[in-house]
Amino acid sequence: MVRVFVRARLLTVRAGAAEAGGLTGGIDRHDSIAAVDGRIAAIGSQDELRRRFADAEVIDLEGRLVTPGLIDCHTHIVYGGERSAEMERRLAGESYESIARAGGGILSTAAATARLGESELAAVALPRIDALLADGVTTLEIKSGYGLELEVELRCLRAARRIAALRPLSVSATYLAAHVVPAEFPGGSDGYVERICSQYLPAVAASGLADAVDAYCETIAFSVEQVARVFECARVLGLPVKLHADQLSNMHGAALAARFGALSADHLEFSDAAGVAALARAGTVAVLLPGAFYFLRQRQAPPVRALRQAGVPMAIASDCNPGTSPLCSLLAAMNLAAVEFGLSTDECVAGVTREAARALGVLADRGTIEVGKSCDLAIWNVEQPAALVYSLGGQPLHQRVWRGGRLPTCAAAPSTVR
Repeated sequence: MVRVFVRARLLTVRAGAAEAGGLTGGIDRHDSIAAVDGRIAAIGSQDELRRRFADAEVIDLEGRLVTPGLIDCHTHIVYGGERSAEMERRLAGESYESIARAGGGILSTAAATARLGESELAAVALPRIDALLADGVTTLEIKSGYGLELEVELRCLRAARRIAALRPLSVSATYLAAHVVPAEFPGGSDGYVERICSQYLPAVAASGLADAVDAYCETIAFSVEQVARVFECARVLGLPVKLHADQLSNMHGAALAARFGALSADHLEFSDAAGVAALARAGTVAVLLPGAFYFLRQRQAPPVRALRQAGVPMAIASDCNPGTSPLCSLLAAMNLAAVEFGLSTDECVAGVTREAARALGVLADRGTIEVGKSCDLAIWNVEQPAALVYSLGGQPLHQRVWRGGRLPTCAAAPSTVR
């Protein structure tokens, strides 16, 4: 299939584009894109591409803004149950840590998740995923981590793969190996890490269901030493790693992520100067999750100025999950990142495209509008890119394009490209 999209205002967000001036390089001087078999074959003028691809289907975008398809690079969107009661407890003054230590939090979601089958897990996630698709998302990361036992974790990862067949989008699946210690587990956290390394990680790697391995390094979760052991095992098995780091306290998680060359270090509210410097040296992406910051009513924001000055790439994600970020809008996450963390419009747009792709290790294939990459686009009914960050609760998407195929914007997205 050959398609030519004409009369667009292209915001390519390509690396180095800022040298041309303006927002991530500004609007490209070219106005048309040719897609062949789902990949970008050419970028140029309308006249040039109509001539080169004379038999193509031509789609007139009527001057609309076009960006790369958005990428949500951190979600826990596959789970059972819900935890709205915890919000009442937090509003009454109880801390997230207190709720978790009392058996709530992740453990309560794990119990609800274990009761659902693969098809059910995929089905209950679809409304949340459809909301993200309506925001222009074309690539989604989905973590496990609510299964705790191997069988349930594999079920969650299979549900993530099933979602990629049910909806027109790309899914990166992450095995969140060390999320929380199951209740009354023999040997406690050390025993659980031993089980992960000796049994769970090898089985997940052999299944081919996971694209990366994650862990939660925090006082209520796993120590630096325990996470390091998990990451050593992942390295031996050839799986890249990422880390929930320094969200509630400075556990020096950023430095730990950097030591293992992690794709990303996520949250980072309490990261220090040494951690920021380590991320910069390692080329690890800082993934900012303003939804969790907002819902937990945190006061200490990530060190954005230090990250910016050190040249650490910054991505933005929804962190969609049942307890600390029940957020199903990447556009809202962009707004929160600007208002709460002080990111610029440039940084917000790059954070949900180019840098989010970098955080998933897929920048060679998507995240910018460049020849050779997958033709994943978001077409917007806005005049300026800043409008994507400015509005909270708006619906500016005109159309998604995934792998060159035009897709409806309605929530009931089909399972095949038209």
